[in-house]
Amino acid sequence: MALLSSLLAGLVFGLGLIVSGMANPAKVLGFLDLAGHWDPSLALVMGGAVAVGFFAFLVAKKRSRSLLGAEMKLPGAGPVDRRLVAGSVLFGMGWGLAGFCPGPALVGLGMGEPKAAMFVIAMLAGMALFELIDKRRGRR
Repeated sequence: MALLSSLLAGLVFGLGLIVSGMANPAKVLGFLDLAGHWDPSLALVMGGAVAVGFFAFLVAKKRSRSLLGAEMKLPGAGPVDRRLVAGSVLFGMGWGLAGFCPGPALVGLGMGEPKAAMFVIAMLAGMALFELIDKRRGRR
């Protein structure tokens, strides 16, 4: 049951990205281009997502188990440190250069978008590099 619900949630999420235009790098780059021809439509999509997430987390905080019976594991707030800021800057740079973030990139990959394939390869390489550096520093 958990596998089926995960599949359905992923399909709904992917369809939402396609319908909203978040899987279209040109639309995303238009949203990020504040100095040029700015497209504010994705701000509404993000606002809607934040609103839904806000209420979902309010409900989730009151529960110890999910609707499928799994233990609830909500993330805790941590300090804003150099690693968080550096990661955020790298994420923003990648998003601004490619017009993709991880979720829409996977949707684009599924749609056969060559730019998405390059992004996913670079993303996986970056994740592997982070793991290697993090292990060498003894953080894991």
